[in-house]
Amino acid sequence: MARNDGEERTEEPTPKRLREAREKGQVPRSRELNTLFMLTGAAAVLLVLGPFMGGRLARLFHAGFELERERLMDPTVLVDRLAALIGQGLLLSAPLFAVLLVAAVAGPLALGGWNFSTKALAVRLERLDPIKGLGRIFSVKGLMELAKTLAKFLLVAAVSVAILWSEIDQLPALGREPLPAALAHAGWLCLWSFLLISASLILVAAIDVPFQLWQHRSQLRMTRKEIRDEQKETEGSPEVKGRIRAIQREMAQRRMMEAVPKADVVVTNPTHYAVALAYDAEGQGAPRVVAKGVDHLALRIRALAAEHGVPVVEAPPLARALHALVDLDQEIPARLYKAVALVLAWVYQLDAARHGHRPPPPPPEDLPVPEEFK
Repeated sequence: MARNDGEERTEEPTPKRLREAREKGQVPRSRELNTLFMLTGAAAVLLVLGPFMGGRLARLFHAGFELERERLMDPTVLVDRLAALIGQGLLLSAPLFAVLLVAAVAGPLALGGWNFSTKALAVRLERLDPIKGLGRIFSVKGLMELAKTLAKFLLVAAVSVAILWSEIDQLPALGREPLPAALAHAGWLCLWSFLLISASLILVAAIDVPFQLWQHRSQLRMTRKEIRDEQKETEGSPEVKGRIRAIQREMAQRRMMEAVPKADVVVTNPTHYAVALAYDAEGQGAPRVVAKGVDHLALRIRALAAEHGVPVVEAPPLARALHALVDLDQEIPARLYKAVALVLAWVYQLDAARHGHRPPPPPPEDLPVPEEFK
C-alpha cells in the first residue's frame, strides 16, 4: 500500500481532494465500457440499416464502373466521378458515424461524467522517461491490464467458437444458394455474430467498471496527516481560529458595553448575573436584552450602569430567567412580559420621583417568573 512519511493511506478522500483530482483530469474511466458501447452501437445500426446500406453501397459500386464511351477521353471525368462517389459514401455512412460518436461520448459520461481539464493536456516530460515507462509496464496496474486483455481475448474467442459451432450447419449451405441470396445470408450471419461477440463484452465491462472505480478511489486515499494539513489549509490552524474567536468575543463585549449606558434598567442577581434591558415606548416591539453577563462581566455591567445613572434592580429569579431565555439583541419572550413590565413601571416611577424630589419607590418584589428560575 502507498505510504506517505511512513503512514498508510487509510482515509477516504475528502471532497476537496476529489475536486482537485477532477480539475487535473483524474476521473474514473473504463476503456472496456467505451469499447462495449461503440461495438454494440455499430452492430445495432448495421442490423437495422444493413440491408438499406448494402443495397445503396452496391449501387454506388455499380455506378462507379459505369462510364459513357464519349466521356472516356475527358481527363476530369474520373476526378469528378470519384468525388461524387466519396460524398455519397460518406452520406450513406453518416448514421453509423453518428452512433459511434454518441457511443464514444456516452461511455465516459456514464462512468466519470463530463470533465474537461487543461491540466491534463499539459506536457509531462517524466512520461518520456524509459525507466519509469518500464516501471508502469511491470507494475501491478500493468499486470492487471495484461490479465484483463488475456481474459477478454479468451472470452471473445470462446463466444466466437460457440457462434461458429451453432452455425456449422448453415455455413456449408451457403454454397448451394444463389449468389445474391448467399451474400445476403452471409451478411446477416456476420452481423448477428458481430452483435453477439460485442455483447459478450458486457461481462468484461461489468468487472472493469467497479475495478476502475475502486482503483480511482484507492489512488486518492489520504493519510491522517494529509487530512489534518488540508483542514489547517482550509480552515486555518486551531491557534489562529482560537485567536479569531477571542477577538470576536472581545469585539462583541465591547459593543455590548457600549449599549449599557443607553439601557433603561439593569436586572441583577445581585452579583452573579446582570442583564441590561432597553425599551422603545414608541416602537412596536417588546423590551430587548442589550447586554448580559455573569460574574466578572456582570460586575462590569453594574459598574458601567452606576457610572451612567442607569437604574439597577435586584431580582435574582428574573435575572436568571432573562439570561437563560433571551439571547443578546433579542426581545424578551411573552411569559416574561408581566415581570419586565413591573420592573419598567418601577423605573418610570423612580424617574418621576427624582424629578419631583420625592422619595424613591421600593423595588418590585415577587415578580411573576417561571417556576424553574425561582
